[in-house]
Amino acid sequence: MDKVVLITGASRGIGAACARVFAQNGWRVLIHYNQSAAMASALQQELLSQGQDAFCLKADLTNPEQARFLIDQAARVFGRIDALVNNAGIAPLQAPINDVTLEEIQKVLNVNLISTMVACQSVLPYFLKQGGGAVVNVSSVWGLVGASCEALYAASKAAVIGFSRSLAKEWGPSHIRVNCVAPGVIDTDINAHLDSQAIHDLQEETPLGRIGTPAEAANAVYFLASEQASFITGQVLSPSGGFVI
Repeated sequence: MDKVVLITGASRGIGAACARVFAQNGWRVLIHYNQSAAMASALQQELLSQGQDAFCLKADLTNPEQARFLIDQAARVFGRIDALVNNAGIAPLQAPINDVTLEEIQKVLNVNLISTMVACQSVLPYFLKQGGGAVVNVSSVWGLVGASCEALYAASKAAVIGFSRSLAKEWGPSHIRVNCVAPGVIDTDINAHLDSQAIHDLQEETPLGRIGTPAEAANAVYFLASEQASFITGQVLSPSGGFVI
């Protein structure tokens, strides 16, 4: 039986790259999106044209009820879910913490942390019924080390790491693996606001001397979800070019 993966925030960037990597390895792919319907549809058509199974699902993950409904919908499409990739996330513009509003704090935590927790809660019954499963939560290097004027984003991503490690201990006896990927600077829309000098400086800080590609982050996600990582849980893999060592 072909395995099924649900990837949140899969219409572009790392999420779309994950969809391609999983599909190339024979997985059926559930592409979640919220606002980027055209991009999600184009990705679905791309995968279908290559003879791979893909299906789009819309949900606003800031709404816990929609997040729960997304999991139930996903489980019905192909009859099961073998892996959940919590990739959906937002990054507010860099700002001192005193300039961050309560509304911004709530929005970032809702998308980056709470939706991940709700999705994990919702997928558990399906994993238990199947006798196991895998979760890969996408964090960030800023969740590992923090960054000036990135306190809100870093806090949300650090919480994802703590949540993943705790869940790995809690769910391990049920044959459910939970791991985390903490990408470094990746060439995605989330970094599109950075000017050329900022990108140059980040490249200089990276031992490999460049920023990463979405595919390189996606390969790390796929590895942790696959049977190649069957004895790995509670870990953080950071495709960062050595940005954090």
